[in-house]
Amino acid sequence: MMQDVLEANEPIAQPGLIQRISTSISRCLFLPVGFVVQLYQHYLDKWTPHTASRWAFTLALIFGFMVRIMLRQGWYIVCYALGIYHLNLFLAFLTPKIDPAFSHDDADDGPGLPTKANEEFRPFMRRLPEFKFWYSVTKSTLVAFFCTFFQVFNVPVFWPILVMYFITLFCITMKRQIKHMIKYKYLPFSLGKPRYQTQENSSKPPAH
Repeated sequence: MMQDVLEANEPIAQPGLIQRISTSISRCLFLPVGFVVQLYQHYLDKWTPHTASRWAFTLALIFGFMVRIMLRQGWYIVCYALGIYHLNLFLAFLTPKIDPAFSHDDADDGPGLPTKANEEFRPFMRRLPEFKFWYSVTKSTLVAFFCTFFQVFNVPVFWPILVMYFITLFCITMKRQIKHMIKYKYLPFSLGKPRYQTQENSSKPPAH
């Protein structure tokens, strides 16, 4: 009992000077970083529903990158790598989330689109959603633009070969993707598909 009382009266050990300094430095470093991340996520969430303005910004960024490549006459390997990455993103954007080749039933004709007006509307579920597609394209373009400021990434190559190889790869992959869409009867867009009408719209008389 006496030993417990003595232990209770002992002062609590304070953290050392080095530990207190490291804690203060970590707080000074991580608090601004956390604030910047939260602010970045806030504006990114606000920009999410504005699809047209998002893609207009990204296309302008890609155009600016291409202009810089042509004016500086270099960094062709960076441009080629960016084009290949964008092509892979575009193919994932066109591909369904569940590949019909693996979910295809022999007794069925596959997950085809509605062929009658009264059939249920089935939205196209992408492997890569539109927002993630835009976000990846924008980030990769910014990284490629940043790389053009460093001479170490300016690898000397014969750029016409890269252009021809990219065109050939684009044609082959798109031909394969179009054959896949025709075989399993799906379209990667919702244009022209039947949609439900609300009761208010269906009950309104036609305008004269």
